[in-house]
Amino acid sequence: MMTVRYLNESDYEDFLVGWWKDWGWTPPPKDALPDGFLGMCVMDDDTPVCAGFIYTTNSKVAIVDWIISNKHYRKKPNRKEALIRLINVMTQYAKLAGAGYVYAIIKHPSLIDTYEQCGYKKGDGGMTEMLYKV
Repeated sequence: MMTVRYLNESDYEDFLVGWWKDWGWTPPPKDALPDGFLGMCVMDDDTPVCAGFIYTTNSKVAIVDWIISNKHYRKKPNRKEALIRLINVMTQYAKLAGAGYVYAIIKHPSLIDTYEQCGYKKGDGGMTEMLYKV
């Protein structure tokens, strides 16, 4: 049975870092994640399937980011359903927190399709992510 729970800080080392590395991504530094480690995780019984983070801002914009999944979880169609559920729950959280817009930065074509299934619309393309560490 699929359930959704809040992430806790121990999840970072317990499985999130491993997931990012499994997919060939550099894990974000823990201090770059939202205050309070605000994020959600979809579970299939005791198995974490996918997770993501929610940034609230001082405007009507919330950001959902760092979406990642357990590369070794291969149950179909549960994997896709878990991602859809994650995006929908995080979007609903942002709405209830007062956001009027939810912003996502996505590269992976399959994940873009999943966001579109959840009602998101594509913005301008051809952008480059840039990060400056102070």
